[in-house]
Amino acid sequence: MNPCPCGYFNDPTRDCRCTPTQIQRYVSKISGPLLDRIDIHIDVPAVRYKELRGAAAGESSSEICARVVAARQRQLNRFCGKKIYGNAQLPPRLVRKYCTIDAESEKLLEDAIGRLGLSARAHDRILKVARTIADLGGSECITAKHLAEAIQYRTLDRTYWV
Repeated sequence: MNPCPCGYFNDPTRDCRCTPTQIQRYVSKISGPLLDRIDIHIDVPAVRYKELRGAAAGESSSEICARVVAARQRQLNRFCGKKIYGNAQLPPRLVRKYCTIDAESEKLLEDAIGRLGLSARAHDRILKVARTIADLGGSECITAKHLAEAIQYRTLDRTYWV
């Protein structure tokens, strides 16, 4: 969805002409319970022309594919015999078992829950996304870095929208 009715809220190159009330009304059209059910929501800025036409830097598609295949295999091995095929399918009772975090990560998550006013559902979704990020990185453990990245993917939960 656009960030506001005109589409330019937080755009570095164009001015948003919407009032805070208009932005609030626009964003509030999507209910909190619905947003809670979306694992990842992020701001995606417009791509500048030079970036569209320039040579892409970064991982190749084949490298990304190999990481995804390895992460999916890690998940299949982890959930072998449980009728679960990926982290997103984890029920709440198994999130605690498969998405364990250390004390540093626990503090980070507690602060984010308090600061952003996140629900129990958002808490579990953050942990499952962090587990996937760790899997993509080849890590057996969820670290504070993985958790911080997962929290960053909850932009619509952030207080600047309200």
